[in-house]
Amino acid sequence: MKSGLLTCACAGLLSVGSATSGELPHLQKTGAATQLIVDGKPFIMLGGEIHNSSSASLEYMAKVWPRLKALNLNTVLAPVSWEQFEPQEGHFDYTLVDGLVKQARRQEMRLVILWFGSWKNGVSSYAPEWVKRDTVRFPRAKGSSNRNTKDILSTLSDTNRDADARAFAALMGRVRQIDGRQHTVITVQVENEVGIKPEIRDLSEVADAAFQAGVPKELMQYLASHRATLHPELLKRWEAGGFKTAGTWPEVFGGSPGADEVFSVWHYATYINAVARAGKKEYPLPMYVNAWLPWPQGNSGNYPNGGPVAHMHDVWRAAAPDVDILAPDIYLADYKGVCAEFARNGNPLLIPEARRDDDSPARAYWAFGGCHGLCFSPFGIESVAEDHPIRDAYALLAQLTPLIGAAQGTDRMTAVFQQDPSAEKPEETVTVGEWNVLVKFAKAGLPKDGKPGALIIQTAAEEFIVAGQGVEVGFGARTPGPRQTDILSVEMGRIEKGAFVVELRLNGDETGANCRAKIPPNPSNLFLNPTKPRILRVRVYRHD
Repeated sequence: MKSGLLTCACAGLLSVGSATSGELPHLQKTGAATQLIVDGKPFIMLGGEIHNSSSASLEYMAKVWPRLKALNLNTVLAPVSWEQFEPQEGHFDYTLVDGLVKQARRQEMRLVILWFGSWKNGVSSYAPEWVKRDTVRFPRAKGSSNRNTKDILSTLSDTNRDADARAFAALMGRVRQIDGRQHTVITVQVENEVGIKPEIRDLSEVADAAFQAGVPKELMQYLASHRATLHPELLKRWEAGGFKTAGTWPEVFGGSPGADEVFSVWHYATYINAVARAGKKEYPLPMYVNAWLPWPQGNSGNYPNGGPVAHMHDVWRAAAPDVDILAPDIYLADYKGVCAEFARNGNPLLIPEARRDDDSPARAYWAFGGCHGLCFSPFGIESVAEDHPIRDAYALLAQLTPLIGAAQGTDRMTAVFQQDPSAEKPEETVTVGEWNVLVKFAKAGLPKDGKPGALIIQTAAEEFIVAGQGVEVGFGARTPGPRQTDILSVEMGRIEKGAFVVELRLNGDETGANCRAKIPPNPSNLFLNPTKPRILRVRVYRHD
């Protein structure tokens, strides 16, 4: 049985703005959220990032694509390296770029290009041989021994920056030429997990002189005009310098090591902004930079210093206006905390790398439903088993993407995720619209190491979609009226062409006599496959 009760929300989605298929993929503010618009509609990236060297061979990738399709991805994040793109200076090899785009199209999937240019994971291992061999023309950062660091190109070299920018511009020009109408490539990552480590900054003579020179006025103006919203850690460093409006880096930011990191961040960000700007002149797709995150309670030397970690976002915004999104690579235990930090001050949440464990489904629900995110993407995605839990989670989310897109930026959608059962309560209350949702977490039906998680979307005045695993939910009104709220009906089903297709109406044991909606509906009913995530449509009513 089909119902048209979801059609209204989906129909609204199809007419977002005045976009047409001729427009480039772009970011668009919608309520409290920012959406990625592709061919006129919000696009939710059900992604996976392949291993670093996988896209170095089209023959290898031809074997990988079917696995990615079987996992129900709609977007693949794939590196393109400077060393293969420009093997000889000024001579660009388009073979891999052209091939990746063609292969993605055959699988009816979108592509995010990861530009491994000057830096990848802090070092410059993907730079071309002609750059690596010439340490005079292409200078490296210096370490404490006054020797070159481990192949880290200096951020203070115009030659380094301009060579990278020319190559990236050529790449984006090629993407425009082969994909400007079809929009297979929807976003681009500029560099990868940049920064210097274990030193906090470049210690070369050039860098020392710059460190003792004046802080750029552009940064000081930004700090002054955004003082009320600065990250507390950056504000603390500025306060340590007495809130000076001019001076050297140590004078403004309270000496080392705090000033050293701000210095590193500024120079990485201005360098990368020049690269991004050159690329956007050729083809202005949305661009982001990803961050290697600090370990908890770690000092500033335990991660590459210079990247867009949360406490340095304000410096990045001041230095890199052509970078659209600052993105976290999340391998830390406090996933929800990282999401909150990176969704701060209007930065859209885009997760290009995450652990590929059994928690992935719950973390995806949280990213899209709890943070109005653009992308969730486990790393090394081709390594997961064919029956990995992300497969069914992405199949479920693919059905929900029109509803998610329509609800982003509103209070009609939320998510729950019990990331630490040993420390978090077994129950919690969240709000959706004018309703309280009472959530009880359950272990039944979860993958071996999986965690409970679900999306909750209000689709009508007294109707909700609940989708995920390991939860039981009830509802209570937050507005004046009849005091009692009960469940009127619970239906398990799927969404096809904007309509909910009922597969089974639930009651009795499956709902506690219509007291709670449960996923799985009944752990004892093996025929229903209790380990599979489900979509429920829940209708409620109020009475005295």
